[in-house]
Amino acid sequence: MLALLQILLLLFLRIPVLWISVPLLLACKCVVSQQEVESFIGRCLTTVGAKPHHASSLAEVLVTADCRGHYSHGLNRMDMYLKDIQTGVCAVEGEPVVEKESAATALVDGKNLLGPVVGNFCMNMAIRKAKEVGIGWVVAHGSNHFGIAGYYSMQALKENMIGMSFTNTSPLVVPTRGKERTLGTNPLSVAAPAEHGDSFVLDTATSTVAIGKVELNERRGDPIPDSWGCDPQGHLTTDPKSVLTGGGLVPIGGSEATGGYKGYGLGMMVEVFCGILAGAQYSKYVRTWKVTDRVANLGQCFVAINPENFAPGFNERMSDLLSIQRDQDPADPGSPVLAPGDPERINMKKCEEMGGIPYHISVIKYINDYAKKIGVSQLLPCDKIVSI
Repeated sequence: MLALLQILLLLFLRIPVLWISVPLLLACKCVVSQQEVESFIGRCLTTVGAKPHHASSLAEVLVTADCRGHYSHGLNRMDMYLKDIQTGVCAVEGEPVVEKESAATALVDGKNLLGPVVGNFCMNMAIRKAKEVGIGWVVAHGSNHFGIAGYYSMQALKENMIGMSFTNTSPLVVPTRGKERTLGTNPLSVAAPAEHGDSFVLDTATSTVAIGKVELNERRGDPIPDSWGCDPQGHLTTDPKSVLTGGGLVPIGGSEATGGYKGYGLGMMVEVFCGILAGAQYSKYVRTWKVTDRVANLGQCFVAINPENFAPGFNERMSDLLSIQRDQDPADPGSPVLAPGDPERINMKKCEEMGGIPYHISVIKYINDYAKKIGVSQLLPCDKIVSI
């Protein structure tokens, strides 16, 4: 049965007619090795003009997101970066430039390059400074979408340091008591090392949910939870279309009564560290999501802290802190208490056991079709099918 299914799916991936039932498609995934996905993304990016090492930087970020289970920020978004390069709204020439620097700080001009190129440059600099003086705080303007924030904070773990990363984004969030989108989803990430390779890794937006989840519900014709978004009048709604056409997302916490002002404050905090501190665009001045009529000029912030400059025994205490959470009796015996970063580690282990990353075949088909349009002939394979 599985062999027949593989033949059918392989045929589907090569023809434009959707003749396989939707339930069957949704129940199956193609497993592709990380190396193959990275190489494919690199080929697509260099085809539209990106430098090979810039393409590799983006490919690694996107694949890391998929391996960790954050599919909304992985291969599925590759076409967004390609379009930015094709339209010329994102630069492909040059490298980030340091404009101002002290022993512990730096201001960087990202030169409108791909976000991961800017992010890697800044995080590497923050880590170098933390090695020298205990802390490195680097902000950048002139950047673009950099993928998952956790990719950069986790780089500090390799040096047994605490890492933090922040970015502002296109305005999608309505502040508490407001009606206008004046903040982005403004993600933040903090990573801290523990013993034996264990770690705390927080990577979260400051909105209740990503805009993509609202879009998905709208396409399905499904309502959304009443803590996800508001209508054009600023009132919480379960209608995804109302959120997408004039309304907006709401901060973590939802309404004012349930603590939404806390998420609102966190979103503004990220803006302080990014757009304001770096002199980039901020708040409602950042370009509209998916509209590429002008450069993004995003502001981003990268921090590295060396625990050795503080109280001894940091890793041991971190391990104890993680154990206190994980080792308690869960409310539901079938759902153990997890620490930030645990769900992603579980997903990475599954990918390792499967020998690659499982993608919905519709995603593989869409991305391969897009690659063919830009002249890429060596496409993603889909010869390993699994049912879920």
